[in-house]
Amino acid sequence: MSFITDPLVYYPISGILWFWHKIFAFLGGLLPWVGDPDSNGIIWAMSVIFLVVTLRIMLFWPAAKQIRFSRKMQEMQPKMKELQKRYKNDREKLMTEQRKLQKAEGFNPLLGCLPMFIQIPVFLGLFHVLRSFNRMGTSFNGLGMTAEETRNTGNYVFNAEEVQSFLDARLFGAPLSSFISQPVEQFQAFVEPGAMLDFARWNIIVVAVPLMIISAVTTHFNARVSLSRQSPEAAANPQAKIMNQLMLWAFPIGILVTGAFWPMAILVYMVTNNLWTLAQQYYLYEKMAKEDDAAALQRREEQKSLAPKVGVRPVNPKKGRRAAATTTSRGGAAGVETGTATATVQDDDDDEQANAPTAGKAPAPGAKPRPGQKPQPPGGQRSRPAQKAGGSKAKNRKKKKKKR
Repeated sequence: MSFITDPLVYYPISGILWFWHKIFAFLGGLLPWVGDPDSNGIIWAMSVIFLVVTLRIMLFWPAAKQIRFSRKMQEMQPKMKELQKRYKNDREKLMTEQRKLQKAEGFNPLLGCLPMFIQIPVFLGLFHVLRSFNRMGTSFNGLGMTAEETRNTGNYVFNAEEVQSFLDARLFGAPLSSFISQPVEQFQAFVEPGAMLDFARWNIIVVAVPLMIISAVTTHFNARVSLSRQSPEAAANPQAKIMNQLMLWAFPIGILVTGAFWPMAILVYMVTNNLWTLAQQYYLYEKMAKEDDAAALQRREEQKSLAPKVGVRPVNPKKGRRAAATTTSRGGAAGVETGTATATVQDDDDDEQANAPTAGKAPAPGAKPRPGQKPQPPGGQRSRPAQKAGGSKAKNRKKKKKKR
């Protein structure tokens, strides 16, 4: 795997560290109180810090995408659960509908996981590069070199002289590539061959323990900020509860336990990385909250624009559609009605004259109603008077006289 990791991970990371060391060593050389800037511990620590800053700037866009991915995933949870209930017996249909939903929502799971996949090799690569300054051990890809071999072997972009300047660097009295559990015989790599040690293990503990505590505390707060944006539905999930507890407590405690095996430079990296993550989360969450507020305000303005004004009677859209359809049908049939108007009037007159003699007669009891006539209730109720027609008044008068 070295033919992949060397050009893609180890050389780029060591190159960024080398670049910042040259910049800060040059600036430190301009200051009269900085002696031997190439081997100054503060300058090397600043180089590690700006290595982290450079990498995090490069990963800023994927990190923002990851946060949006998490928010989008929470918003989609109710719809996903509905699909799972609807297609619980059809696995293939469920997968198809889930892909349709993701496409409609613009959701890309691979893009959301990309930042995590990028940060893991970056962290492992930095860990390997910083540990490779001292290769006396056999763990973590150590080559089991002697102290003299370690000081005269290059480390990717760094040549042997630059490796020596890093091994000689002290951060508050402790070597940058030393760690608490490091065997004493490996301390010889931090001084010239045959020279006495200028530090002890307690120097490493005094510097490393505060860095471990700061790293654990910032990890806890990063998890707390991230989980504060979690929806109640997602937090109620039993698996999510377990993962939340791990993020809040297990990971910080893990840093305190395993910090004894991390070189000092890695602890500097962890503190810087966590502080950057904390500031980045606040910035991105505030920005997204403002975007949500602006979108909500725009929706309210659209609703106000569609609402009826004061004093104006609201229009029923269904009535408007029916009226438009009626007007269209009438307009389309206008020519036909005009052409047949005379014939229709003539037919109506003929029908009226034909029905006139029988219009006033009430149907006999038990008789069937004529077509189109409303049935009469029993009890001898009066029927509806027929339309008046010419000659009907005289016939009615004759009937009244006969009854008298």
